[in-house]
Amino acid sequence: MEQLVDVFLHLDTHLTEIVATYGRWVYAALFVIIFAETGLVVTPILPGDSLLFAAGALAASGALDLRVLLILLIVAAALGDAVNYYVGDAVGPKIFRSVDRTSWWQRMLNRDHLARAHEFFEKYGGKAIILGRFVPIVRTFVPFVAGAGTMTYSTFALYNVSGAVLWVGICTVGGYIFGNVPIVRDHFSLVAIGIVAVSLIPIAVEYLRGRGRVR
Repeated sequence: MEQLVDVFLHLDTHLTEIVATYGRWVYAALFVIIFAETGLVVTPILPGDSLLFAAGALAASGALDLRVLLILLIVAAALGDAVNYYVGDAVGPKIFRSVDRTSWWQRMLNRDHLARAHEFFEKYGGKAIILGRFVPIVRTFVPFVAGAGTMTYSTFALYNVSGAVLWVGICTVGGYIFGNVPIVRDHFSLVAIGIVAVSLIPIAVEYLRGRGRVR
C-alpha cells in the first residue's frame, strides 16, 4: 500500500524514470493502465485523472507526443468502458439480484461501490457515463451498471466516446498547460491530492443533499 501511495503522489517522477528506461514503451504502459482503470471493475484504485495530468506534463517537456497521447488514451478509455459494459451486461444482473456474498464475483466486487454507481446512474441517466468519468471509483463502475441495466449499446457508445474525449482531453491538456509551471511541478504530490479532492466534490454534494432530504 505504501508503494501504491508513493507512485500516486510522485507520478511525474516515476513516469520520467519509465520514459528514461523504456522509451516509447511508456505509451503502451499508459494505455494498459487507463484501459484497466476504466474497463476492469476489480481495479478501481489505479490512478486516472492524476496519471493523465502527469502524462500531459511530460508531453510538455518534450518527452512524449501530445497528439499520440490523446489518441491512444482516448481509445483506451473508450475501449475500457465498452468492455466494462459487456461484462456488466453478462454478469451484472446476477450480482445485483444475488443475496449470496460468498461467490467469487461477490468477493471481488464491492457492492457498496456498485450501489453508489447505480444511484449515480439512476440520477443522471446517460449523462452519468460522461459525468462519472471525472469521479474516481464511480467511473469504473458506471459502465458496468449501464451494461447490467441493459442500456441500449448505441446510446451508451455515444456517451462513452464523448466522455472519453472530454476526460482524457481536459486532464491531459491541463497537464500539458500547467504541469510544468514551477509551483505545480515542485508540488506535484499536493496537486495530485487536489485533483482527487476536486473530483470527489460531486459525491460529497450528493451525500450532503441526501442527508438533507432524509432530515
